[in-house]
Amino acid sequence: MATAVFQVDTQQFERQALQWAQQFDEVCFFQSNGYSDEYTQIDSLLAVNALDCFIGEHIDTFHALEKFRAKHPNKWMPGFFSYDLKNETEDLTTSFPNRLEFPEAYFFIPSIVLHFKDKEVKIDALHPETVYHDILANDNITNDEAIETENIRFQKRMSKSAYVDAFQQLLRHIQQGDIYEVNLCQEFYAEEITLSPLAVYQKLNETSPTPFSCFFKINDNYILSASPERFLAKRGNTLISQPIKGTAPRGKTAEEDFYIIDTLKNSPKEISENVMIVDLVRNDLTRSAQEGTVRAERQLEVQTFEQVHQLVSTITCKKNTEISDIEAIRNIFPAGSMTGAPKISAMRLCDRYENSKRGIYAGAVGYFDPKGDFDFNVVIRSLLYNSKKKYLSFHTGGAITIDANPENEYEECLLKASAILKTLEARLVT
Repeated sequence: MATAVFQVDTQQFERQALQWAQQFDEVCFFQSNGYSDEYTQIDSLLAVNALDCFIGEHIDTFHALEKFRAKHPNKWMPGFFSYDLKNETEDLTTSFPNRLEFPEAYFFIPSIVLHFKDKEVKIDALHPETVYHDILANDNITNDEAIETENIRFQKRMSKSAYVDAFQQLLRHIQQGDIYEVNLCQEFYAEEITLSPLAVYQKLNETSPTPFSCFFKINDNYILSASPERFLAKRGNTLISQPIKGTAPRGKTAEEDFYIIDTLKNSPKEISENVMIVDLVRNDLTRSAQEGTVRAERQLEVQTFEQVHQLVSTITCKKNTEISDIEAIRNIFPAGSMTGAPKISAMRLCDRYENSKRGIYAGAVGYFDPKGDFDFNVVIRSLLYNSKKKYLSFHTGGAITIDANPENEYEECLLKASAILKTLEARLVT
C-alpha cells in the first residue's frame, strides 16, 4: 500500500469522496465535526472496500476477533460491536427478533483509507493517485439527492402507557434494592421506507454535528450515527472512557442556555446518575488496569450540542500489559451509561421489560488503527436502516433512579429523538 497527500478543498472533496464510496459494499466514515479534546486523533476518515472481513457468529466473538486482528497487524480495522454481545460475556439472553438483520459484530480491512485534515487529504491505497483522480471525476454531487423522506411516520414499539408500566416495574426493583439505576430504552420504527442513506446521514450530521459521528455501510445495512459519546479509547497504554449521563434541552437564547446549564450542573438527580455511572465504569476498568491507576480525571463537565446539553465525565487507567486490547473492550462492554447498575442485574431487567432487540443501538462503532490505538463510540442518536427490507429504526432511552419521574423520562426520550425526526421531517404516530 502506498501513501500520497493532496491539497484539496476539504469540504468539497470529502463530499465527492463519500459519493464515490457508495460503489463499494463496505464503507466507514468517521467525522469529529471540529470537536476535539486531548484524545482526538482524526478529523475525519473514510475507509472502503474490504480486503478481508470478520462477521460475528454468536460463538466466542471477542476471541474470534482477536484471531482476525492477529492476521492483520498494523492495519486500519473499522467495525462495530452489537449491544447483544452481552449475551456472550454474561449469562443473559435476548429473545426479540433481529428485524434489521445486522450481524452481532463486523470488522473489515479496507483497501483504501482517506484521512481528511485542514486543506489536505492523505490517501492510503495501492494506487493513491488513481483514487484521487477517480474522486475528482465524481463531480455530479447533488445535495438534495432523493432523500425521499416525505410523510415518514415512525411507530412506537412501546406505547406511552407500556413505557410508564415498564418504568413503574423497574422503579419497584430499585425500591426493593435489586438495582439502583437502569436505562429503559424503546424503539421507533418505520416500514416500507426507501431513502438515500448517505443523503440522510449528511443531513443528520448537519442537523446534529457531534464528535463521534459515523456513516457505516455493509451491503444493505447502514448505521447513520450522530453519537456524542465515547465508549472506550486507547492512546498508547492509556484507556479512556467518557460516559454521558444527564441531559437537558438547549435554550432559545444565550441567557436561557446559561440558566439551563446551571440547573443541569446542580440537579441532584442528574448528578447522582452521573456519579453512579462513573463508579460503574471505574469498576469495569479495574479488570483491565494496572493496579491503582484508575482515575476519574474530570467529572460532571457540561458539553453543549445542537439539541442538548450533557453531563460528561472522563475516567482513565493504564492498561495492564497482560490484557489485550480486545479483552479490555470485552471487560467494559457494553457501555455502562446504557445499562444501569449493578450492570448484569440491570441488563437482565432491560431484557425483561423492554420489547425490542437493541442490536447495534447501545453497542459501539469505531476502529483499531495501525499504531495499536483504538476508539469506539456508543451507538446512540443513530438511525439504523436495512435497504433491502426497507426497515428504518432508532432507539432512545433514559436512566431511571429512585427519584425519577416517568413523565419527565418519557419526554427526555422524545427530546433525544428530535434530531432524527427533524432530519427526516418525520413524525411519530400517536
